[in-house]
Amino acid sequence: MVVVVVKLCISACLGLMIGIERELKHKPLGLKTCMVIAVSSCLLTIVSIESAETFSEISPNIRTDPMRLAAQVVSGIGFIGAGVILRRNNDAISGLTTAAIIWGASGLGIAAGAGFYFEAFVGASLILFSVNILPWVIKKIGPSQLRQREMRAKITLQKGTDITAFMETIQAKDFEIKHVRVRDTKEKDHQVELRLLTFESNHTTSIYQQLRDLDGATFVEVEG
Repeated sequence: MVVVVVKLCISACLGLMIGIERELKHKPLGLKTCMVIAVSSCLLTIVSIESAETFSEISPNIRTDPMRLAAQVVSGIGFIGAGVILRRNNDAISGLTTAAIIWGASGLGIAAGAGFYFEAFVGASLILFSVNILPWVIKKIGPSQLRQREMRAKITLQKGTDITAFMETIQAKDFEIKHVRVRDTKEKDHQVELRLLTFESNHTTSIYQQLRDLDGATFVEVEG
């Protein structure tokens, strides 16, 4: 009984570690969710292992896989992960890391439930390292493309503005244009919708001001 309580407490601590990291980043997956996933996975693993041992003692003809329930946890946890993957207005996909952490939290619970405490804590440490520290290191020492972020801009131009020249002016300001959409408004003005790549050091307000100061721009909306 003491061993079972220790396993459940360790899985709760591991879920707490992962959940706090997500809470600090205001992600859909929070502290409570992570702890529930870790503890539940641990509990199912304990039940799976102990039931296999119990039934095997009743009769030598009864054979049960001790990790059968744990295997179903790994595949069944996907429905929660799918719920946090979102498609935003700019066609970007978000929530993949959170979905992966859900799967990871169940793995930590299974490890604790099976009695692999050291492996569980090392796994939790590596997950936190890969999510928080490693990206920062890679951006510091890696290629400059890793320090870029995507922005979405909507610009209304005056009638008669040369759109091609306007786009060349934007590129001259060290913006990389990924996608362009041009249409006419009801007032017969030109409206350009852009997806831009710029360095993370450029603040959204600074980008807005740069685009707003371009000749021909009458309305600017920036999101990112």
